[in-house]
This record gives sequence, structure tokens and C-alpha cells, in this order.
Amino acid sequence: MIVVSASAVQAKSMECPTTSESQIEGLFASFNDSWATKDPAKVTALFTKKPVLLATVSNQPRTTPEQVNDYFVKFLKGSPVGRIDTSTVELDCNTATRLGTWTVTLTDPATGTKSDVKARYSFIYRYEDGAWKIDHLHSSLMPEK
Repeated sequence: MIVVSASAVQAKSMECPTTSESQIEGLFASFNDSWATKDPAKVTALFTKKPVLLATVSNQPRTTPEQVNDYFVKFLKGSPVGRIDTSTVELDCNTATRLGTWTVTLTDPATGTKSDVKARYSFIYRYEDGAWKIDHLHSSLMPEK
């Protein structure tokens, strides 16, 4: 019989995954690549089990995987392509943040017309089930033109 003490379990849960700023920055490429598939399930899979999505073009906070998926069903029809303009990364034990500004290019499915949406963003990643996942994503339009 193996006995594991409560302190051993707590110590195990406190272990920090090895990461770097460049690894966290690289998570955006995976996010952008998932947008390119136009498959909402692939995008939703990048989020934690208890996500928060405060999207640029929706007034509704999305706090379940189902709600996140629902948002991307419509949003991906615009063939979004993101580009990071500015970025600050901070690392913690089981979380990482990436904050800054970005430009998302959308294509009107009916006309093919492209438009750029300039916004501020906050990605908060959490290490969950052996991978970095998006725990919180907030994006808002730039207030000044």
C-alpha cells in the first residue's frame, strides 16, 4: 500500500512548469493557426475548462467552453488573421500573461473586402493538463483613432 501525504500532494501541485517568454509568445501562432482552420472546436480546445472570453465584437462574456465555441462559430466566418503589434509577457508559476496591442484583419465573406480592427488584448494562460491554455482573453477596440 502506498501512502501519499497531504503535504506531498500539495508540493506536487505547486511544481512550476518550465517556460519562457518565447514559448508564451509562440502560443499566439497556435491561436492564429487555429483561426485559419475556421473550426470553432479547434480554437475552443486552446482554452481552459473554465475560460473567460471578453471578445472585441461581442457584448456577452463567454465563461464556458460551449459559449466560447459559440462565439467562434460566427467570428471565424470573417477569416480573421491576427498580428501582434506590441507585447509584454510576464511569467508566474502556473500562469503567464501576454498584454499589448494587435491588429486583426477580417474579410467580409460576401464581398471579400478586408478591414483591420486595431485593439488592445490580454491573454492570461494557465498550465492545465500538461499544456498552456488560454484561461482569459480580453480584447477591446482602441479608443483613439
